[in-house]
Amino acid sequence: MSLDPSLYINRELSWLEFNARVLHEAFDPRNRLLERLKFLSIFSTNLDEFYMVRVAGLRRQIAAGVQHVPPDGMTPADQLAAILTHVAELVAQQQECLYDVLLPELEEHGIRLVHMEELTPEEWQRVDQFFESQVFPVLTPLAVDPGHPFPYISNLSLSLAVQIYDPATDTTRFARVKVPRSLPRWIPFGRPNQFVPLERLIGANLGALFPGMEIRGFNTFRVTRYSDLELSHSDEDDDLLTIIEEQVFQRRFAEVVRVEVQRGTPPELRELLLAELLEDQPPEMPALTEADLVETGPLLELGDLMWLSMMEIPELRDPPFIPATPPELRDPNRSIFEAIREKDILVHHPYDSFSASVEHFLTSAAIDPNVLAIKMTLYRTSGDTAIVRALTEAAQRGKQVAVLIELQARFDEVNNITWARTLEGFGVHVAYGTPGLKTHTKTVLVVRREPDGIRRYVHIGSGNYNSKTARLYTDLGLLTCNPSMGADLTDLFNSLTGFSRQVPYRNLLVAPQNMRQRFTEMVDREADNASQGKPARIIAKMNALVDPDIIQHLYEASQAGVDIDLIVRGICCLRPGIEGVSDRIKVISIVGRFLEHSRIFYFANNGDEELYFGSADWMPRNFDRRVEVITPILDRSLHSRVCALLETSLSDNRLAWDLLPDGTYVQRKPGSRPVVSAHERFLENSWGQQQLAPGHENGAERRQPDSEVGRQSAVPTSSS
Repeated sequence: MSLDPSLYINRELSWLEFNARVLHEAFDPRNRLLERLKFLSIFSTNLDEFYMVRVAGLRRQIAAGVQHVPPDGMTPADQLAAILTHVAELVAQQQECLYDVLLPELEEHGIRLVHMEELTPEEWQRVDQFFESQVFPVLTPLAVDPGHPFPYISNLSLSLAVQIYDPATDTTRFARVKVPRSLPRWIPFGRPNQFVPLERLIGANLGALFPGMEIRGFNTFRVTRYSDLELSHSDEDDDLLTIIEEQVFQRRFAEVVRVEVQRGTPPELRELLLAELLEDQPPEMPALTEADLVETGPLLELGDLMWLSMMEIPELRDPPFIPATPPELRDPNRSIFEAIREKDILVHHPYDSFSASVEHFLTSAAIDPNVLAIKMTLYRTSGDTAIVRALTEAAQRGKQVAVLIELQARFDEVNNITWARTLEGFGVHVAYGTPGLKTHTKTVLVVRREPDGIRRYVHIGSGNYNSKTARLYTDLGLLTCNPSMGADLTDLFNSLTGFSRQVPYRNLLVAPQNMRQRFTEMVDREADNASQGKPARIIAKMNALVDPDIIQHLYEASQAGVDIDLIVRGICCLRPGIEGVSDRIKVISIVGRFLEHSRIFYFANNGDEELYFGSADWMPRNFDRRVEVITPILDRSLHSRVCALLETSLSDNRLAWDLLPDGTYVQRKPGSRPVVSAHERFLENSWGQQQLAPGHENGAERRQPDSEVGRQSAVPTSSS
């Protein structure tokens, strides 16, 4: 089948549809109020990253004259124009959600963002004291005149553009005051759950910064800069740590791709900002125009609303939950190694405890005198965690500890550089990966001396070794001492830290070596089985489906008679339900309390079902430009749990959205049927107590959605 642009959805527009679903959660009155505020914050930070990476990348392609056209046929200029139109619609919805819906509802519960004019004299005195003692010493007013060039504006920093009249010279001047991120954004002043935004407090005290001047007005603004890393082939033979550190420093001065201004900013101030920022642009980059200027409401930097959403008001937040300890690990008198030797252990985060499984595995390995070596890949981790402490403890006890740290983990580069140096300081062998490839796989190998010889224990996961995100993201993890798994991971670590070019693996699907080929073969096998009248079905759960080659094979499998269910949280470039092409393919997206992050793959295989999970989405970067691992679940006693997980997700009629052939999504509605929320079901029944959903007794069985499909009226329909 040749590539037909009409059969593919544009990657960038599909991502915007995903962020629209996030924004919908902020509108949805079924969610608790502070959770809705949280989703609005997430929508905002998502959009920031989209501009820093995707929009900036398109602008660079246009500037360089690159005419890379994706399978959907849209040129970079076409994509950028469509993005700006769609973003304008979404930002308008965001503003409506915040000012017309959320803030009024929050006020009904006593939560307010207050204007300075509303303060009583006593409250004014309180915030003035805070300004003088905490804020004023930190501020640095920067004037703009012939002797003071326009100041550098850092990425995503919130600033005040101040118009100042100098009576001595009868001139009006401009100054910039940066709102410091080192101070809290929301300033309490004595009323419970009421706050003054920091920028309003600064604005009310500008006279202290410019004595003798007349403040004519001020408005907030914010810039977004290109923030991706670009390693050239010439860099690959150099010191990768030094190269990354240099690029992280240099990207602070990258080109501006968006200017946000407060609604009501005077035209002359808008023109000044664009003109001065244009002067700062690299000459090879596109000029900033009015189209790159985004007018927003009184508040900018809405990602900071996350702090407010975390206030301890139980009736306005999701009820807390305690992750369950896996049943296999509940016996305090049995070591985790004994439990793994008895049987493979599969954990489902955040419902199953990360600390009682993954962290327990590593801390036990660190102090066990029989453990000889620990090898691990780290893509993203969090703070001074039990994992980092376990690695340093193990090294100090004389064990061989090798950690592959991915320095190119986007926006975690500085954090990972810090942890790399910390681990090296404790004697851990730190490697930085394979040149030209990001190491995205989530794997641990523990080598242990036992009475019957050396045994290798393994953890393979779909999520990062990060205790914070492990409570927010849904992920799978497998603990096993299967010899072939241990041998495969040994070969993988040898290839990552040494000069091995291992290609064949016994069980694991490893990118870029064999993963694309194996997935393609399994999809084609289902197509062959269906064409011969044999049982055939595919269920695949992932974050993104972009790869045009795998999409083509899915189309061909559908035409051969394979029923295909795809659970794709974010970007999906496949068009389901096209007559004669993808009739048998259904796509849903689940957006809710937890971020769906697990990647799971089911193949019916003529009744001899195969189940896989791991770190890779079906995207070109995962197949070709990253080190990824997908593992089979060899212990068939675990299959029913994973099939139940998949079928519960497919039956969801509370959080699930159906993708239509035109690229839009509609949220399912229960109608008269019982509400099925996958997240609530898993919270109520962790795997230790979970019953099989109907239809699993003989493996994953295709079912119609247990819901009615309809548009949710809370958000304008065209972009939701």
